Amino acid sequence: MATGHQPIAHAARNRDGGWRDPHDLTEHLIGVAILAARFAEKFGAEWARRAGLWHDLGKFRDRFQKYIRLVSGFEADAHIKGEAGKAPHSTAVAVLACERFCLLGRVLAYLIAGHHAGLDDWHSGLHERLDDLKSKDELAEAMAAHPPAHILGPSTFVPSLKSIPGGSKGFALWIRMLFSCLVDADFLDTERYMDPDKFEQRGDWPTLKELMPLFDRFMAELSAKADATDVNLLRAAILGQCQAKAQEAPGLFSLTVPTGGGKTLSSLAFALEHAAKYDKRRIIYVIPYTSIIEQTADIFRAIFGDAVIEHHSNAEADPGQESSQSRLACENWDAPIVVTTNVQFFESLFAAKTSRCRKLHNIVDSIVVLDEAQLLPPEFLQPILDALNLLTAHYGVTVVLSSATQPALTTRAYFDPKQNLRGLENVREIVDDPDELYRRLERVTVRLPADWHQPTDWHQPTDWDTLARELTRYDSVLAIVNRRHDARELWQRMPPGTLHLSALMCGAHRSQVIASIKARLKAGIPTRVVSTQLIEAGVDVDFPVVYRALAGLDSIAQAAGRCNREGRLNKGEVVVFVPPKPAPPGLLRKGEGACRSVLHGWAGNPLERSLFSRYFEQLYRACDLDEEGIADLLQVDVQTLAVNFRTAAERFRLIRDEDSVPVIVLYHGEGSEIDQWLDSLRKDGPQRWLMRKFQRYTVNIHRRDAERLRRQGDIEEVMPGLFVQISDWLYDEKVGLLPEGSPINPMGFIV
Repeated sequence: MATGHQPIAHAARNRDGGWRDPHDLTEHLIGVAILAARFAEKFGAEWARRAGLWHDLGKFRDRFQKYIRLVSGFEADAHIKGEAGKAPHSTAVAVLACERFCLLGRVLAYLIAGHHAGLDDWHSGLHERLDDLKSKDELAEAMAAHPPAHILGPSTFVPSLKSIPGGSKGFALWIRMLFSCLVDADFLDTERYMDPDKFEQRGDWPTLKELMPLFDRFMAELSAKADATDVNLLRAAILGQCQAKAQEAPGLFSLTVPTGGGKTLSSLAFALEHAAKYDKRRIIYVIPYTSIIEQTADIFRAIFGDAVIEHHSNAEADPGQESSQSRLACENWDAPIVVTTNVQFFESLFAAKTSRCRKLHNIVDSIVVLDEAQLLPPEFLQPILDALNLLTAHYGVTVVLSSATQPALTTRAYFDPKQNLRGLENVREIVDDPDELYRRLERVTVRLPADWHQPTDWHQPTDWDTLARELTRYDSVLAIVNRRHDARELWQRMPPGTLHLSALMCGAHRSQVIASIKARLKAGIPTRVVSTQLIEAGVDVDFPVVYRALAGLDSIAQAAGRCNREGRLNKGEVVVFVPPKPAPPGLLRKGEGACRSVLHGWAGNPLERSLFSRYFEQLYRACDLDEEGIADLLQVDVQTLAVNFRTAAERFRLIRDEDSVPVIVLYHGEGSEIDQWLDSLRKDGPQRWLMRKFQRYTVNIHRRDAERLRRQGDIEEVMPGLFVQISDWLYDEKVGLLPEGSPINPMGFIV
């Protein structure tokens, strides 16, 4: 080579600031190939091995080698910054793959060309890049550097698409799985060079079989403490049924248990037993709300300690603005137990960016528990079900749909084909007799608006002042509303001492308030709480009376699960009211409409189990179940292998990123070291352990509110897309972040 040096892949400084020996390029390619092939062993090891061997061949270019060996020293981020135009290297080998393997070479082209920037669309994307004369010149320059023959070929690799998991329907997911293997292998081999101590710590996890005695010990201690109530006896029976059904073959299961029936620990028992029987690698709990994640993760850590990782979308930097540190800090789900959100799990399944796709291969041979499965987003339901079918049929995944109100997910055909659903078939119920279980766990009476309003009208609202007076009649009561603003409005009208819960409070704050609520209720201390719906799924509180703003029937059932949960009363009371303002257009309003329709003229129990399938069928018929056309975008053209990966990923957003941004808040509750952590972030940049800490101290707000607060000097942008509170008053100890930009006065009202 013109540089006269051995080709290198990366460069890094020692802790004393000096440059260490550079990362040999050939060693890097071999290391990535070995790891990628191991990750893809069950669905495409040779494809992954070839992608690993070739992914950085473009770095043999004289231009790249000169760039990384700057006169002033090494450029540590050259392997990333090169994609901005200084020394590109990924497209050259994509061109080579297409030249050598023709149409099938496009599989490698997707993987290699995207291993920094992400998977691209074929048309108006990768196809044009490969046809660009600059890309062909890049390849010619790389080949002129004479890469080692054992890296370049020839080889025994014979590409074939005959064994793609799921055939043409599964092509797009298969590519993303291979891409995951490549980018995780690339990240890990890079980490092995840049931070060998951290690399050595990876993979040092206990197996699920090794964790089972910890669970057995925990359950034995819990059983010894529990009172012999009817509810606890039923929970024990449910647990036993879960352990017995875990012996059945992998696939699709449902766990249909009323709220308060102990689904969390019972589903964990199923997962552990099933993992032991069928040698599954990890358990992934997928949960709709961060509030439930926090509670579930705390329970699991109490059992398994550090074998649990908690990963949601808060405190993530913009994936388009990555450095070597932030790339290494992103999660790859290598722990035996992962607790994550619907947003993180499903957006990753449909992602194109490296940081999101990295974890996908670790879903293979896992048990995925979809907690509160009724909250799967209807507007993306079809592509989600397609992915679940592929995972269970071809990637060794067992899926458990856990819910008190199971959604209607079987295949359906209507006169209008747009309303058809390719559903989940052969779903096996874990509980022996759900109807009998529901009868025995009936613990509340539900009053609907037509039962207590004058005039009796489903559309007659109750104003906040009237509702506050109604609630004040009770010593202990929970009121659940649909929006954060509604929670603030009602809370401000309640007596002093009323507790508030909403997503404007960070996770650490919410956890402490929930712990306080539980302690007060257990001690018999009068406790009034105003909350958004975050409390109604997976938060184990037990109130004698619960008020719920009109919502979907599933939400009313979840609210009822916070009432007389332990069965200590003959019957608890759940009151449904119509709030002053209707739900905003969209899913909440459609849920209300479906609820009104199903309950119209119904004289029986509003929470009768048979009503829920009717409710969900009506709800889904009111929705476009593939609103963004994801299935069509990911359907491969078998003549060209064209897929719209980038566009599908951009459209598959459960929370619209352009409308919401994360803010790390200055919450100084028990155990908080937020000031020290922020100092570390500003000094050392993002680190894996640090970004995990911030998940509990992050609040998402509308982008326009964030921009206004930034202009006011209340927050600052410490990383692209990640903000930090800097004013002392912006976070209130009772209600959380104040996006209005106005402090709360001592009387409890916003000034």
